[in-house]
Amino acid sequence: MKLHASVPGNANVINAYGEGYVMVNGARHDSSVIVMAGEVRPWQASSFATLTPEDFDVLKNLGLEIVVLGTGPKQRFPHPRLTAALARAGIGVEVMDVQAACRTYNILVAEERKVAAALLFA
Repeated sequence: MKLHASVPGNANVINAYGEGYVMVNGARHDSSVIVMAGEVRPWQASSFATLTPEDFDVLKNLGLEIVVLGTGPKQRFPHPRLTAALARAGIGVEVMDVQAACRTYNILVAEERKVAAALLFA
């Protein structure tokens, strides 16, 4: 599905998504990725089943208010111990399927919120 968002400046937006991929500013990403307004980076988390606290530690020091966690084709909630470091840092975590995470990220980045979409495809 293609998305259209009106975003200030040169913020990264998710233009499209499908089974196993997202497009950020026209660039295709086929593996886990962290999308922020000013940066797109690979995420070492390979699947929901293998998530560790360390996978979320990389998000802790990025100056975020909220992390939108896309858990693949369906919404799955990680154990609270996995995201505890983010909670202690005052960073909210919203969990949803990848499609909803992409749409939510675009809305929040358009509002100039300090947000990251952490997207898993498996």
